[in-house]
Amino acid sequence: MDVVDLARTQFAVTGSLHFLFVVLTLGLAPLVAIMHTRYAIGGNPLHERMTRFWGQIYVINYALGIVTGLVMEFQFGMSWSGLSRYAGDVFGAPLAMETLLAFFLESTFLGLWIFGWHRLPRGLHVACIWLVTLTAYASALFIMVANSFLQNPAGSAEEGGRLVLRDFGALFTNPTLVFALPHVLSAGLWAGGFVVMGASAYHLFRRTPEREFFTRSLRVGVLTAFVGSLFTVGFGYAQFGPVGDVQPDKFHGAVPGTALGLMITIGQLVQFTVMFVLAPLLIRDVLARSRWLHPLLMVMTPLPFVAAIAGWLVREVGRQPWMVYGKLSVADALTPGLTRADITASFAGFAGVLGLLALVDYVLIARAVRRGPGRVALGAADLPVTAEPVPAHSL
Repeated sequence: MDVVDLARTQFAVTGSLHFLFVVLTLGLAPLVAIMHTRYAIGGNPLHERMTRFWGQIYVINYALGIVTGLVMEFQFGMSWSGLSRYAGDVFGAPLAMETLLAFFLESTFLGLWIFGWHRLPRGLHVACIWLVTLTAYASALFIMVANSFLQNPAGSAEEGGRLVLRDFGALFTNPTLVFALPHVLSAGLWAGGFVVMGASAYHLFRRTPEREFFTRSLRVGVLTAFVGSLFTVGFGYAQFGPVGDVQPDKFHGAVPGTALGLMITIGQLVQFTVMFVLAPLLIRDVLARSRWLHPLLMVMTPLPFVAAIAGWLVREVGRQPWMVYGKLSVADALTPGLTRADITASFAGFAGVLGLLALVDYVLIARAVRRGPGRVALGAADLPVTAEPVPAHSL
């Protein structure tokens, strides 16, 4: 494997690991916001407990996902400086918007939401989690704008050996973006729904005393997975025409073809299963009472994540050998002077860190799920401060 292929493999591995965090963040954020809104309107304590429990899962995933995103940013400067020199004036703009407007705002509003329990007015507190959701979606928008530019450099022109931005609006009407963005957002709902569904099935299978809590959560998970899979598959098929016009050879080749087949198979299988099997069983809570089905739901939980990685491989590998399609090759985008030893060392470091973070994320989420809603730190009432008695000998 030469230096270029090694650098491509490094980015593929680290990008895939980072994407696992992203899809779960995009899926859980609106669910937690809806749960919190229902509690704020109706005052049902069950909705508050659901908000806190699933919100804690979201916070764990978000906190670890931040670090994986930073690793991705490092790679652009270390391994792909040719991309920055040639297309940085265009490609860097949406990345800067994502960092300044979406990422920082999202972190700020999430901090207010985390520490605002029992401190902020109820309406303002709910507004914080909705702003977290909106900024998370804005973050996805700007990232997809940047990625879509690599797929089809719309709105740019070459001057003096560099790409310059000529039409900012063209970045947001890029045919490789229009259907891809809702496809990714729907995949997030699909993944989030499956995590809620699988975790709820785990507790129901163990005959949890929190039966009402997880019966409600199971319903939320299945309905979210139903909506997410429906739109994921629909917007996935909708991309074939626009993407095929821009990149005629997109889906040719062993890797894109295999990954595409895997993604379509999982998508259709899950969609039909959720639509025709699981959703009807929600009537009168038959699914919650069907204990023999719960292990199957747990086993199905990783499927949206597998499909998401397959879809990412189709999108990225399918444009090879171009970094900026038709303008800049991957070989020319690579930082000059890099050796196999350089890439191997950074590959081992980045993959090791991200792999460890993914493992820690899974362990912490699994531990929080096993503990159940009875042991949730997020939103717990502050303990009253009591004055300790003063020893008599100190008077």
